[in-house]
Amino acid sequence: MPLIAHRRMHATSRSIVTNQTGPHDDVSRRVARALEHPLRKPVAEHTRAAFVEADAWLAARQAPLILDAGCGVGLSTRCLAERHPDCAVIGIDRSADRLSRDHGTLSDNALLVRADLVDFWRLALEAGWRPLQHYLLYPNPYPKASHLKMRWHGHPVFPTILALGGRLELRSNWRLYVEEFALAVEQATGLRAAILEHEPTNAYLSPFERKYHLSGQALWRLTVALPHCPSLLPE
Repeated sequence: MPLIAHRRMHATSRSIVTNQTGPHDDVSRRVARALEHPLRKPVAEHTRAAFVEADAWLAARQAPLILDAGCGVGLSTRCLAERHPDCAVIGIDRSADRLSRDHGTLSDNALLVRADLVDFWRLALEAGWRPLQHYLLYPNPYPKASHLKMRWHGHPVFPTILALGGRLELRSNWRLYVEEFALAVEQATGLRAAILEHEPTNAYLSPFERKYHLSGQALWRLTVALPHCPSLLPE
């Protein structure tokens, strides 16, 4: 039984409001810039220390890796670990408060890490991590057109996300975000991502998925199989 399966009949969540009428005109330019200019942001020391611990934990397990990027309170990490007992599942979130909430004991094949995702992804690629699966579940959509650079496909770390490889899955309640992400993937890699409407049928993978679905919002799912490709990053 999935951990997030309980259904309440009443849930409300506002639909996303945006001033965009279609994919942002600047997506292509932002992706091209990320592919041409290295990301110079210094790695935060707390993330470096957290990565060292996570790397040792992963090495001790010698199991296929699943990354749950932006895992929030960690319920999605718990679900993924339950569904994939032969894998090592690592959930990463920047909020100590969210990660500290009590949602039961983690299984032995799951780890929650407090870290800056931008830095953690870069350290993971540098260390040669090759996730089997990589989840981006309901990232903050930053729906204003002026916030494109804050969406993952508009951020300078985007090539690093793709370079890690594996089966990348993005879920969102905003179709436009998913469409932009697919355009960015194809521009950077030449690969066409699949986009489908997602019907959880009560097997909710995250609290946001549950909230949006029970509010009657359409959910969208993007998947693409990526090669491990560190050369995607600019020199």
